Amino acid sequence: MIRHIALFKLKPGYDWDHPQVAAAEALAVRIGDEVPELLQWQAGRNVTDRPVAYDYAIVGLVPDEAALGRYLVHPFHQRSADLWKEISTWVIADLVESAA
Repeated sequence: MIRHIALFKLKPGYDWDHPQVAAAEALAVRIGDEVPELLQWQAGRNVTDRPVAYDYAIVGLVPDEAALGRYLVHPFHQRSADLWKEISTWVIADLVESAA
C-alpha cells in the first residue's frame, strides 16, 4: 500500500473566498469518488495558524506503485492539479505502508 500526501500553500493574492480556490477545493474533495485506484481519500483545510503550516492537504491510499501511476495521470486528478498549480505551491510524499 502507498499513502499519497500533498500539502498546498495558497499563493499571495488567493484566499478561501477566491473563486479559483473554491473551484480547486470542490474538485479535490471529489477525487476519491472519481479515481477508482484510490482505496481511501481525505481532503481538507488546515485548521492551525502557524508560519510553517500549509493551507490544504490531501491524503490518499492506493494499493501499489502501478495504481499510484494511474492515479497521477487520471484526467480528473489532472484537472484538479491544473487548478491547484495556478493558485498554490505544494509538496508531496508517497509512503509505503506495511500491512501490519
